[in-house]
Amino acid sequence: MDAVAIDTTPKDKNRDIVSNKNMTRYKRRYMKRQWEDLATSKEEGESAEKKSCERIKRKKVALLLGYCGVDYFGMQRNPGVQTIEEDLFKALLDAKYITEDDFKSQQNIQFQRSSRTDKGVSAARQVVSLKLPLEADIEEINKRLPECIRIFGLKRVTNRFNSKVKCNARTYSYTLPTYAFEPSLDTEEERKGYRISKEKLEQVNKVLSVYNGTKSYHNFTEKKHHTDPSASRYMMGFSIEKVFVESDMEFAVLLVKGQSFMLHQIRKMVGLMIAVVRGHADEGVMEKAFGKDKVMIPTAPGLGLVLDMVHYDRYDAKFKVSHESLTWEPLEDTIQKFKHEYIYPNIVKGEIEGNSMGAWLEKLKTHSYEPSDDVTDEKATEDAEKEIADDDDDCEEKEEIDDEAEKELNGVENSEKKEFV
Repeated sequence: MDAVAIDTTPKDKNRDIVSNKNMTRYKRRYMKRQWEDLATSKEEGESAEKKSCERIKRKKVALLLGYCGVDYFGMQRNPGVQTIEEDLFKALLDAKYITEDDFKSQQNIQFQRSSRTDKGVSAARQVVSLKLPLEADIEEINKRLPECIRIFGLKRVTNRFNSKVKCNARTYSYTLPTYAFEPSLDTEEERKGYRISKEKLEQVNKVLSVYNGTKSYHNFTEKKHHTDPSASRYMMGFSIEKVFVESDMEFAVLLVKGQSFMLHQIRKMVGLMIAVVRGHADEGVMEKAFGKDKVMIPTAPGLGLVLDMVHYDRYDAKFKVSHESLTWEPLEDTIQKFKHEYIYPNIVKGEIEGNSMGAWLEKLKTHSYEPSDDVTDEKATEDAEKEIADDDDDCEEKEEIDDEAEKELNGVENSEKKEFV
């Protein structure tokens, strides 16, 4: 007869075993959850600032800023050198309006500038677009910026707003001593005592008016061939805006308005105008410069160049009911004060102490407008294919823009060009 195993374990002990097993499973699940939570919290801890910022609602805004670029290597960020954007992004990060990831990759906040200025070039009304928290305070940003960079205003814009693409025109100023127009002045005393006559002013404006309309500016930039469609630019006006005296020297402010500009274009336009007014080149050189032949045009110093204003007329007309205008009239007094405290004094100082224009005029006397043997159209074409030059005024960036914006830009540009053909 088979023996029957009899369970002599007390019932209470069986219950304890079951209870302990259940407790073990519970603890196992509990510990697993704890480990997962720990891993998640560690991951979140590594990007806590990013997570915190992501919880803050951010919207597309336009910032109006001015800066004196004399001590900077241009507007656009460039590793290893001091730029306007680098200081701006540091201030935004310090104010906790952007994250570390945003600081490293500005595409995260859809950052764009209306124009890219070169080394030493200043701006009175630069506009950038980006996504910022709705409660962003410009005074909090300005406290963290050097005094030579100021944010004047902030406005909400449409989600698809791009400060470069939506800009339909740009105005630059170029400030220079008026003695540059008179070749008979040799001494410092003569130059300081010179005051432009009405006849000379009219002569300068007459030469500047030649630039108006749509022309090929392949000779006014670097590495552009006369067959390159992008060399065709539309200028709306170029003239002397005002004349003023500072430190006993007379200065003239030239204003040029155009749809867009290329590398060194404005400085070469000014350089050729001075050469013609001073008699170093005749008006035939200007006519030739817009033709297919290569002409070596002198480049005026960059010290006096300032991005004066960017225009959003089409954007303002389209969204006048839903969004604020990007004309910024109420801030005009603040902008003018900044220009007279930071921009003009540095230009004047560069001329008085550094003799920027005077040194350049000495080189202008011996400038050759004929290309050397190694500078040919073929070589220029090859160089253009190999390298895209950075613009010091408006950039020809290789960027993806939405189809609607591209069509709008091209459509208006073509229609405006027809007015001057």
